[in-house]
Amino acid sequence: MTNTGTRPLAVVTGASTGIGRELAKQFASHGYDLVIAAENAELDDAQRELLALGAQVLAVRGDLASYDGVENRVAAVASVDRPLAALAVNAGVGVGGAFVDGSLRDELNVVHLNVTSAVHLTRRLLPGMVEQAAGRVLFTSSVAAMTPGPFQAVYGASKAFLASFAEALREELKDSGVTVTALLPGPTDTEFFERAGMTDTKIAQGPKDDPAEVAEQGFAAMMAGKDKVVAGSARNKVQAAAARAVPDTVKAAMHRRMAEPGSGNQS
Repeated sequence: MTNTGTRPLAVVTGASTGIGRELAKQFASHGYDLVIAAENAELDDAQRELLALGAQVLAVRGDLASYDGVENRVAAVASVDRPLAALAVNAGVGVGGAFVDGSLRDELNVVHLNVTSAVHLTRRLLPGMVEQAAGRVLFTSSVAAMTPGPFQAVYGASKAFLASFAEALREELKDSGVTVTALLPGPTDTEFFERAGMTDTKIAQGPKDDPAEVAEQGFAAMMAGKDKVVAGSARNKVQAAAARAVPDTVKAAMHRRMAEPGSGNQS
């Protein structure tokens, strides 16, 4: 990537597959150059696809769940030496199953990637956007942020953190020229459930939204400067509206029936 490009620059994490890849395509299709980040081999395929859309693309592979992994992304952005116009904090991972039975390492990795790296990367890149008095930030949260998540306990809490973090930053930055938006998708047709070990659950076997549609709605909301968008089907919007009125104990019991291991095998 050249340092003399005239297109605005965006950073997208978790850009190799799923919603993150579709978000990167939205940026490329709307005239942005990109720094994309992920840890898997699909990142190379994503880079080629974005180059075909006319964007300059710097792809940085590594583990965002580590401190050094985030710092490497920051250094990559700095190496481009161009103002950052947009930051899409999308990288995330989930773990399904009972908390007491699962791997502590896996659960802590959810915290490191979904929460710690989001705070770390945002803290490194946001000051430059504030200094230039312009920029847009998008956090990929989830409708799971609105409900306690039995059998996804740490994942759900991490998404609630991101929704709260986004809203708090938005208020802090309301006079700065920088907007902050939270993207809240529902179940989406990505590799999430396979990676989380949840393929035998009702939620994994139920209807899912198209990640391209979710990304399109998230991008549009970010560009419009909205505080949040519940993306995907009308089902998600109904769920989000109901969540505001239903007690947490009831929501937790409902989520259990959808996410408990083996629930997809029950009649």
